[in-house]
Amino acid sequence: MTRKVFGQKASFITAAGVVAHTIWTSAAPALTYPLYAQSWQLTTFETTAIFAIYPVFVVSMLVVFGNISDYIGRREAMLIGLFASMLGSALFAVAPDVTWVFIGRALMGIGVGISAGPSAAAVVEFSAAGRANQAGGVLAGAQAFGMAGAALVGGALIEYAPLPTRLNFIVLTALLVVLTIATWFLPNRSASRPAGAWRPKVPSLPNGLLPTFAAATASVTASYVLGAMTLSLGAQVAKEIVASSNSLVNGGTIALFALFSGLAAILARSQPPNRVMLAGAGSAIVSSALLAVAASWHSLPLYTVAQIFSGVAYSLLLLSGLSLINAAAPVTHRGATLSALFLVAYLAQAVAALSLGRVATSITLATAVDVGAGVVVTLAILALILDAIRKTAHVRKTGNKSR
Repeated sequence: MTRKVFGQKASFITAAGVVAHTIWTSAAPALTYPLYAQSWQLTTFETTAIFAIYPVFVVSMLVVFGNISDYIGRREAMLIGLFASMLGSALFAVAPDVTWVFIGRALMGIGVGISAGPSAAAVVEFSAAGRANQAGGVLAGAQAFGMAGAALVGGALIEYAPLPTRLNFIVLTALLVVLTIATWFLPNRSASRPAGAWRPKVPSLPNGLLPTFAAATASVTASYVLGAMTLSLGAQVAKEIVASSNSLVNGGTIALFALFSGLAAILARSQPPNRVMLAGAGSAIVSSALLAVAASWHSLPLYTVAQIFSGVAYSLLLLSGLSLINAAAPVTHRGATLSALFLVAYLAQAVAALSLGRVATSITLATAVDVGAGVVVTLAILALILDAIRKTAHVRKTGNKSR
């Protein structure tokens, strides 16, 4: 019996949904960290460790399975990832203590690590004819939707519904079940399969792609470190420094981050990547300054504006990096190349979350915010420098060929 499959448009939407799940599952516990800290007497370092174990497992999966979808197909890889994410979310929903939360977080990391590269590649490959170059904007928009959903749904359920540490994850598990069923109906496509049998290996780069990869990875890494600040520390900053105890309000500031992230992606998707990167770096500098002042002055309005600029910076830095890679990576190695990029970005996210948690516990939460803001600005400026080097090398190469 022939399996029914979705058409191009439904496949494109489903693939974007899998991309959104990679951020929703990452962001879902963000507003529960203060509740876990209160219920189980956890330090800031321990709550950021809950966040950080996720990118550690994402990186582990990218190292081992980063290129698997180029061989078995995007659909199969996404199904495996979604199933692991679903199990992780279910463990959060029933967790009696922090050990279960750590296991659930690890499973979420496994799920996202296996599905992040394939879902990003699938969005490109299921794009309408002639519109694959706009996939970077769709990827950034899907991630923004995932973060907004996690923040608003989680904030509302935590503040106004029963079972504040559980219902959020019950809803997420149900959504993942629906998304898994939809993914089952995708065509199994991997563009053009590499020769030979699959074997585990560290994601590698095609020849000549290193300058582009370096600039793109620095940009996406700056974005992900900014995301780590928002998701691992955001709720605690709002509660302890800005003195907001309402989970929906705190979730609303994260949702503003996501909303303006999505708007920025839509407005910038047709712009050249270098221009988008420059705007993202500028927004990162503004947001970092505002975050530091908001933490010092205990100002919710300033913190809210900082989150808006952070969302714009997150989206533009992510969009510019992904656009560079999507334009340059050969189709037969797109999944592996995107996995290599995400490997570096998620590893940096884990290190940033743990380091900032240690600073917050050993010194102060405000100091951790200042340090994180400085790291984001440094990475954003580094991305601009590497992109300038890339363009210079490209001009020299093309100039030599024309002689």
